[in-house]
Formats: sequence, C-alpha cells, structure tokens
Amino acid sequence: MLENYSVNVKIKLAGLWTSLMFLYIYGDYFELYTPNKVEYMLNADVILNSPAKLFAASFILALPALMISLSLTLRPKINKLLNIVVAGLLTIVVGLVISTSLTPWYAFYFFYGVLEIGITVWIIVTALKWPKVRL
Repeated sequence: MLENYSVNVKIKLAGLWTSLMFLYIYGDYFELYTPNKVEYMLNADVILNSPAKLFAASFILALPALMISLSLTLRPKINKLLNIVVAGLLTIVVGLVISTSLTPWYAFYFFYGVLEIGITVWIIVTALKWPKVRL
C-alpha cells in the first residue's frame, strides 16, 4: 500500500496558483500563433492601447504570481480570505475573456480558460475547507 501524506493547505494553495500561472503563460504564448496576431499587435490595433489598460492587465496577471508566495507566508485568516477573493475575481475575469473565444482558432484559449476556472474554483474550495486547530 502506498502512503498518502497530508499536504499543508498553504503548500496546496501555492501549487494551485503555480499551475494557474503556467496556464496563463501557455495561453498567451500560443495566442501568438493565431492568424494575423503578430501583425495585429505590430499595427498597435490591440486591446491594451492605453497606459491604464496595460496597467490593469499587468495588475490582474501579477495577482497569481504574488499569490504563490503570499499563500506560503500570510497568516491563515487573511490568507484564506485573500485566496477566496483573488480566485473569485480571476474566475470572473477568465469567464469574461473566454466568452469571446468560441472560434476554431481560439478553441485552445477556451480550453485553457476552462482549466483556469477549474483551478480558481479549486483554490476557493481549498481555502474554504482550511483546517481548524483542534483543541
């Protein structure tokens, strides 16, 4: 029989945030291979066409990277709350993004989005089930 060690909830959360980061990176990387994407970007006809929009996108994408280390270092109460709030926000954002990606060339993006939503929901459930101290 194989032993199944109990993994600390902080490590589970950090691992989930890390997986989410990889999916974000892969999705954005593979998007570069869609028809006319590079030309579209070079012609400055992109959605991130202002400093405010670029900062907003940068902020949203920085959240999972920060949550990896914050999940390992914050105290449990704030950690639980922050994981639920940030994962909830990103679930909504990804849901909005993938709702516009239902075309053959963006099937991969939809696929990644579904996985990302699954992971953010998993993060929320993991945080909600944070073990309590037994007295």
